[in-house]
Amino acid sequence: MKSISLYVDNGSYLTKIHPFTKLMYIVTMIVTTVLSGKLWVYGICIGLSALLLFAGKIFRKTLPLIAFSFTILITIFLIHGLFHQGNHNVLFQIGSVKFYKEGLLYASKIGLNILNLLLSFAVFVLSTKPAELVDEMEKKGMPSKFCYMISSVFQIIPQMTGTMHTIMDAQRSRGLETEGRLLTRMKAFLPLISPVVMSSLISTRERAIALEVRGFDSKNKKTYIEIREKMLIDRVLNGIMAVLIIGMIIWRVMICLL
Repeated sequence: MKSISLYVDNGSYLTKIHPFTKLMYIVTMIVTTVLSGKLWVYGICIGLSALLLFAGKIFRKTLPLIAFSFTILITIFLIHGLFHQGNHNVLFQIGSVKFYKEGLLYASKIGLNILNLLLSFAVFVLSTKPAELVDEMEKKGMPSKFCYMISSVFQIIPQMTGTMHTIMDAQRSRGLETEGRLLTRMKAFLPLISPVVMSSLISTRERAIALEVRGFDSKNKKTYIEIREKMLIDRVLNGIMAVLIIGMIIWRVMICLL
């Protein structure tokens, strides 16, 4: 059965690490970079996430996301490099267009922040089975409806992508041109919107009915097929990350007080 999530089941060490450890990793990457505010810290965090993705054999899956983010980053660099309110010192000039040092530094921080978020979330999303995450959250006592909402977030993008490809194949078989020049692709994209949205709504309703049939709202205590305990590596990693977060908070408070 085809998976409707971004999870890559390649049996790597990343897939064996507990989902909560990977959530803790995201929190650590965000807190560390935000509290430090240093560009080199952003670089270390991005490098660490890239290393984990390489080691987990899932880096190629992030390339389309990185490529898409670069279109946003270029726009940010252009806007702040040219028009940032604190611009004073010209860093370089292309013809009559001047790029300022202050704006480019500010854009660098935004760009690195985006890349840091993107890669740290990629470590979690690409190596965590949504069903496993939901099970672990329910075991911790979180409401079933909240867990289902989290699971839906992980599944909605690949599900809509799969639906879109199915509809495009159907339209191609009817003689509609969906490939070629940009204008042709844009013309083919507009008729896709309505069927994709309607299919998603119908799928949501069918899933809700299926969940009700399986006793989603039942008040009885649920049982689980798999009982997953945290490994030693999970405890070690969580301890290191907790110490790092607490240390960064203390350091930041001391900087503010001095």
